Amino acid sequence: MMPRAELLKDIVADLRMAASFVTILPVASSKPAADGAVARATWALPIAGLLVGLAGAFVYKVAIRFGLAPNLAALLALATTALITGALHEDGLADTADGLGGGRTRERKLEIMRDSRIGTYGACALILSFGLRWSALATISSPLAVTFALCAAHAAARAGVPAFMSLVPPARPDGLSASAGVPPGRSIAIAFAVGTLVLALALGPGKALVGLILLSLAGLMLARLAIRQIGGQTGDILGAFEQIGEILILLVAAAFQMGR
Repeated sequence: MMPRAELLKDIVADLRMAASFVTILPVASSKPAADGAVARATWALPIAGLLVGLAGAFVYKVAIRFGLAPNLAALLALATTALITGALHEDGLADTADGLGGGRTRERKLEIMRDSRIGTYGACALILSFGLRWSALATISSPLAVTFALCAAHAAARAGVPAFMSLVPPARPDGLSASAGVPPGRSIAIAFAVGTLVLALALGPGKALVGLILLSLAGLMLARLAIRQIGGQTGDILGAFEQIGEILILLVAAAFQMGR
């Protein structure tokens, strides 16, 4: 059995790895990551997402305290989360939309996805992503409810990433996703458990169940599309998966809010 001090050290290392993987925060170790370290640390992705959600919620609350309208506060909250993550997931969504929508062959699609320029499909995807998330947050309006919604969205959207990485093979031998490796079963299970717990505590069991069903269906659809068009997943596909998850959870939170 691993000593407690060694176990705690590994947990902290995984948390730092996960945070550095999905944010621009300078928390990564200066030492090179060992083989499989990134894949093993994927269990902590929903925790890293929770921190991102809390940051956005804090900015939202401060904006409301200063008298800004909910729609402006929601926009500032989204800007905060995009800033902390370096718009990594938004970039993945845009590249995925351009690649899957614009290329004719597998090779051309992968080439487009590696291009730093944004095309029409990518621009439309970003507009829809920000528009839907902004509208959902503005609809919720209550600072406490917004906090719960942001925490749920950012944690749950990343909770399924390890499973997606395991079930859908990399589309190419190089790139971010391929270099990360395949998450072990334990990391997949912990990530799912943490994401589900945050989702249930933040939105309640009923909304959490609806959110999990929608996330699962969206993941299956994206996986099928990626396999058929480019032969698997890439870092951009994972970013698109996260963005779709955020959108769905925030829409669930907003829809139930409207139903009250």
